Amino acid sequence: MKTVKGLLGAAVIAASVASLPANALEMGATDKAIKLAINEWTGQHLSTRVAGAILERAGYSVEYVTAGYGPQFIALGEGDLHATLEIWTSNAPGQFGEAEAAGKVVDIGDLGLDAREGVLYPVHMKEICPGLPDWEALNACADKFASVETLPKGRLLDYPADWGSPGKDRFEAMGMNFTAVPAGSEGALITELEASIAKKSPLVMTFWQPHWALAEYDTEWVALPAGTEECYNDPSWGVNKSATGDCDFSPTRIFKVTWAGFNDTWPAAGDILANYTLEAGAQQQMMAAVDGRGEDINAVVAAHIDANAAAVDALISAAKSR
Repeated sequence: MKTVKGLLGAAVIAASVASLPANALEMGATDKAIKLAINEWTGQHLSTRVAGAILERAGYSVEYVTAGYGPQFIALGEGDLHATLEIWTSNAPGQFGEAEAAGKVVDIGDLGLDAREGVLYPVHMKEICPGLPDWEALNACADKFASVETLPKGRLLDYPADWGSPGKDRFEAMGMNFTAVPAGSEGALITELEASIAKKSPLVMTFWQPHWALAEYDTEWVALPAGTEECYNDPSWGVNKSATGDCDFSPTRIFKVTWAGFNDTWPAAGDILANYTLEAGAQQQMMAAVDGRGEDINAVVAAHIDANAAAVDALISAAKSR
């Protein structure tokens, strides 16, 4: 989690560039701004602004337009927006499916973020429960995670109540000796994590990545049984033969979407966005700078573009020489 391999995955880009045909793509309508959707969370802002900075470096003008996660697909379908860079399959809105089925928007491939949800603990908990990250060891140590409100069971800090109760659902299906307690907010989750690390106090919590906190603090995921389709559809599968969902969270994919007319309007830009990727480690480091240290988002993006200029330029050159 602490290692950043590079903004764009230079080795991946180099491999893809080497295998491409050398037919030049036109820049297209450079007098027309490419409008990129800005959604509701910092990670998406960074994914989008890094892509926008690359397009500007290639010679395009870019506008950032605030848009709702679902309604953006109506605007994309009409060509009023041109691309959105971070869609999660775990909560892809119905408007996307409708627009894609109608041929108005195009899934142009994975963003490359290693996204996941799961159960997390600060690494000092391995001193208290040496069998971690194994889930059975965690269950055997449940009393070490107890609080006044959960005794004699362990306490699982879950997502805020209005986000649902995925940690509670997982642990109950698995028969874990824990009681789930919802956090008040995302901020409350972070406050408890920071307090646990500072005091070396017990904590296990439902969490997700990419998130800036994972770039700032030493944490590990509990190794739960794999979140397979069988686990979620067949009660006879898994550790509890009478329940589904007795396993880890299902994997999620994060992908990019453009207006169907994008490639005809900006051929080289379409190629750049199709091949643009962002690693979770790089995004988390940038989120830590923006949300954790209060740095300006434009300065953070510019610094990462500069630090990865060779990979960025290779991406642009490949598009212009295809």
